[in-house]
Amino acid sequence: MEDTFSVVTLIDSTTSKIQQLQKAFAELESHRAITLNLKWKELEEHFHGLEKSLKRRFHELEDQEKEYENKTIEAQKLLEKRAAAVVAKEQASLERLQEKRDAAIFAIANAREKPAIVPDGTQCGAPSTEEKPKDDMAAESNSEDIKVSSESEDVEVKSYPQLVILCEAMDSKGLHTFISDNRKNLAAIREEIPLALKAAANPARLVLDSLEGFYQMEVPNLDGKKDSNLLGLRRTCIMLMECLSTLLTSQDLVSVPDVISEDVKKQAKAIAEEWKPKLDALDLDASNGNSLEAHAFLQLLATFGIASDFNEEQLSRLIPMVSRRRQTADLCRSLGLSEKMPGVVEVLVHSGRQIDAVNLAFAFELTEQFSPVPLLKSYLKEARKTSTPVKTGNSSSTAQNEVNDRELTSLKAVIKCIEEHKLEQQFPVDPLQKRVLLLEKAKADKKRATEAAKPQPKRPRANGVGYGPRITNTATDKTFYPRVTDSYNLSPSHGNYFGNGYQYQAPYLH
Repeated sequence: MEDTFSVVTLIDSTTSKIQQLQKAFAELESHRAITLNLKWKELEEHFHGLEKSLKRRFHELEDQEKEYENKTIEAQKLLEKRAAAVVAKEQASLERLQEKRDAAIFAIANAREKPAIVPDGTQCGAPSTEEKPKDDMAAESNSEDIKVSSESEDVEVKSYPQLVILCEAMDSKGLHTFISDNRKNLAAIREEIPLALKAAANPARLVLDSLEGFYQMEVPNLDGKKDSNLLGLRRTCIMLMECLSTLLTSQDLVSVPDVISEDVKKQAKAIAEEWKPKLDALDLDASNGNSLEAHAFLQLLATFGIASDFNEEQLSRLIPMVSRRRQTADLCRSLGLSEKMPGVVEVLVHSGRQIDAVNLAFAFELTEQFSPVPLLKSYLKEARKTSTPVKTGNSSSTAQNEVNDRELTSLKAVIKCIEEHKLEQQFPVDPLQKRVLLLEKAKADKKRATEAAKPQPKRPRANGVGYGPRITNTATDKTFYPRVTDSYNLSPSHGNYFGNGYQYQAPYLH
């Protein structure tokens, strides 16, 4: 637009320029200093011709510009129509696919409910009840989709009807065993447990009974690690309490007191009082924000509605022990600890858990008080301090690998946090990803070099005589890939971890 305006202004000023030139020409003739072979009329006609030509060309360009704009608008409209048509076709295809799927499911259900009848009165392709083996009956019970009726209502479980049978029987131990045996399909089981709990005469009592053995089975190993069976049992206890909470918040439930009676609440409070002293021995740093014990205690209070019987300040001190758990934010809201979250985030920041702090700051809208980008940069800066170079030599290769692994883990955690909260504009991930690729390449090279350095097994000759000792020209202490620069300076061409004011110094890579 500015160029067009300047051209129009130039064309409009042509007449005044010609008039000025005419006065100068007349003054020059009056002095008779030189003899002019041109007449003013000829010059005037020449300049007017140029003016007309310029105006004509300008108008032609204007017309071409308008035509181009019209074509662009038409093309955009056409693209929008085509996009809408594609979306409509996709939706229609999905609807047709869903209709076919529903029809197939309906046909299968009818075939199962109404098997063909042969002339002798038995079902075609199926033995009578007396002839059917017990193993086949059990397999059919576990594989088919069934509807199990309880005394109060019908409960429909699609894939695991055994869950309904166990809940009807109030068999908490059997429920634990079934979940443990089918842990590979835990996601599907988690979705169906709330439905299965409806079949229980007292769902809250069933879940409370399932907590038995949460601490009684604890047997410390020689290496300090906890038994995997115990960890599985504790995860199952937490999942069952979460599923009961899901049942309590479902729309078809009459009221919470109908499920959780006062007697059940008293028993839950007694269990919580028994668990609470055991949490005092937990180490905040050792749990690394992933403590199953603290999570189970807080979930017990939230599920059975007994959080008001405990001190909020003491409960808020347990949150850093579960800060890495995906349920932490919802758990804090259920416990009524939203007002305590600024203090919790502050504790996480000062304990070097800035990523957990950023996640909770977003969950509770505290990003103005705790700015995410400086926290993530601070986390990387701390990671750089812990990833200091170690002494060179073969004796330090294991320590250097650990340093590189820690840095690699920190970088990936920060990149994931940036992408989850869409912070790419404030904190570009390209320099971080380049550093990740460099560390992964160095790790792969080190692994290949280690494998190449291992002695190869001797193979017998065809005549049965073994090979003699193999001589190589490679020295035992030779470096198997070139050493990278001691200082990885992220210049503008490589990017910068921390923006202006920081330079990331990478550890030695050998």
